Amino acid sequence: MLEVRDLYAGYYRDLNILQGVNLTVEKGKMTAVLGANGVGKSTLLKAVYGFIKPNQGQVLLDGTDVVGTPTHRLINLGVSYIPQQTGIFKEMSVEENLMLGAWTFQRDKVRIQLKMEENYELFPALREKRKQRAGLLSGGQQRMVEVGRTLMTDPKLILVDEPTAGLAKLLSREVYQMLVDLRDRAGLTIMLVDQEIRQALKIADHVYVLELGRNKFEGPASEFTDMEKALWV
Repeated sequence: MLEVRDLYAGYYRDLNILQGVNLTVEKGKMTAVLGANGVGKSTLLKAVYGFIKPNQGQVLLDGTDVVGTPTHRLINLGVSYIPQQTGIFKEMSVEENLMLGAWTFQRDKVRIQLKMEENYELFPALREKRKQRAGLLSGGQQRMVEVGRTLMTDPKLILVDEPTAGLAKLLSREVYQMLVDLRDRAGLTIMLVDQEIRQALKIADHVYVLELGRNKFEGPASEFTDMEKALWV
């Protein structure tokens, strides 16, 4: 579904954080990008999603190069992005936050109702608290709201940046299970960037490891022994 070829990107044209990165994300799978802080993981997601224009290389979505495509058009092509920091509106209700995800089809009341119901089926806890202020939810439930808002646009590929940053261990388990459910029950394709190496290895299908903006290792997450060498040696 997604292929990154020889990607060079950064926040200045003469300074590349990513230096020739290559990766492939298969349809219906969860692909994790791992590595230490500062190796370019989040920069990679931003380059894929159009927040940063690569200085060189290709980002292919279903075989079509989307480099230079505005972010709002990528949403229409089925790509969504969940940032590291929660972006919900805490003074608004859960339901109001979810409905913001339907902004591009706000006049289609039938579709909105259908997508809301799909969200409540996927996240029953949100149905119970739909009239509650989102800021009163637990950290894990706030993540559910953010993911639910993303699902309103019917994405086929979700880019997820360190989804458990700042969460307690128990809440982190909820978030990782949520990602597994999105892959296994909703059939979504997920590209996950994470520093929680052991947890990511448990849920990912395929893993890439970056070091200083370059590919260091890649392989099935099940190859734990080889992965451990790549990460720690």
